[in-house]
Amino acid sequence: MTDVWSGLVGQERAVDTLRAAVASPSAMTHAWLITGPPGSGRSNAARSFAAALLCPDGGCGRCHECRTTLAGTHPDVTVLATDKVTISIEEVRALLQVAARSPGEGAWRVIIVEDADRMVERTTNVLLKAIEEPAPRTVWLLCAPSPQDVLVTIRSRCRPVVLRVPPAEAVAELLVASDGVSHEVALASARAAQSHVGLARRLARDPEARARRERVLTLASGIRGVGDAVLAAAEVVETSQAEASAESGERDAQERTQLLTSLGAADLSTLPPAVRSQVRQLEENQKRRARRRQLDVLDRSLLDVAGLFRDVLVTQLGAEVELVNTVHADVVRSLAAGSSPEQTLRRLDAVAVARERLAGNVAPLLAIEALMVDLRPQG
Repeated sequence: MTDVWSGLVGQERAVDTLRAAVASPSAMTHAWLITGPPGSGRSNAARSFAAALLCPDGGCGRCHECRTTLAGTHPDVTVLATDKVTISIEEVRALLQVAARSPGEGAWRVIIVEDADRMVERTTNVLLKAIEEPAPRTVWLLCAPSPQDVLVTIRSRCRPVVLRVPPAEAVAELLVASDGVSHEVALASARAAQSHVGLARRLARDPEARARRERVLTLASGIRGVGDAVLAAAEVVETSQAEASAESGERDAQERTQLLTSLGAADLSTLPPAVRSQVRQLEENQKRRARRRQLDVLDRSLLDVAGLFRDVLVTQLGAEVELVNTVHADVVRSLAAGSSPEQTLRRLDAVAVARERLAGNVAPLLAIEALMVDLRPQG
């Protein structure tokens, strides 16, 4: 790493804004709203900015302040992130107590709120007072997909920094340099992930992740009737459940062990009522987190399907743009030859509807079944 900004690929304008704020007190403000599409690097930008604010050299990437901030261990940097559907009001109230303290080591106390869009209005109103009247050396860094995802009362009091989707080639170069993968795999992964850096890294590193993605595309492109649709939907949902469970299983067990240990109940065969209550609360939170993860996996699969039919449409229209799914070019050409642009647009609309249904708490299997039925050939 050359400095704290080197991992923010394709974000030159945003980096210039943040660098200027670090270098000049007149360009600094107490609250920032960092927005950008998934994978653009919102959280990375916030952590890099925090490191640069605390670094004596403005973000060298090598000093104690930079390394501990980027690693999440600096005592003056607090990060609120959630795997749940919403950030709770209790979490924000606890954050306000931290924000009121003076920095212990550095020039600033930095509060980073990832996924600020996951705060409901009541929770956001609790945060508003601290944003309006912050402690003298406290800076708030809020991250969200877009300004519209944050209440106007909050975003009107923050300075905006907008990130963009980085070019696939830039993401590929980052993966080659940081992960040691071949340029061919890196570029294919970057395009498949539609320049989402985190997803591109996962695809480049994990052959199983690439195989799961290819299976979803195979299912979506191979539907010929209602029977195929029902079977494909069941497989996609089961795969998402398995992936979510695999990721959360070990973590859930560790959290349970830590809770029982902290309550002095690790060796008890029968738990007291007060301990059982806390264990039930933990299990409920874990279930919500697992559901959130499953929905995230499903949404990613739907974006992959949308990318496939996007490629079909640009092929049908003869548009001179690169395909997202370069390794599936033969499938794309076959789908393009076997349908009309109007049919492809209907399929893309069906994907958008399925994403809305999942966001609206429709049962995943019903939402995916309806989508797969809509993907079958018409006429």
